Amino acid sequence: QVQLVESGGGLVESGGSLRLSCESSANIGSINVIGWHRQAPGKQRESVATITNSGTVNLRDSLKGRFTISADNAKNTVYLQMDNLESDDTALYSCNAIIRHDSPYQLESYWGRGTQVTVSS
Repeated sequence: QVQLVESGGGLVESGGSLRLSCESSANIGSINVIGWHRQAPGKQRESVATITNSGTVNLRDSLKGRFTISADNAKNTVYLQMDNLESDDTALYSCNAIIRHDSPYQLESYWGRGTQVTVSS
């Protein structure tokens, strides 16, 4: 079992910044992929940014230049730096961790409860 606790959300004006944190109960070096997803009201959840335990980053194209994902292995924490926020960024941001087992092949997926980000225009 992996517990993920998000923090850092809140209300911010358009153009402002927030840094979200996702603290893992497990060593993030043992997590194959960890990252952020968001769901706005009435919309499907979408991937924001992920990072693998080898350091490969996958960031949603439309967010490049404004969002950055990083990891602090010593703190078992993944961060999402969000700059120049827009009203369309308003959503519940959730952290997800995926652990892959090879023999037999199995994927474990864990989710945090999320942190709300609201951007006022």
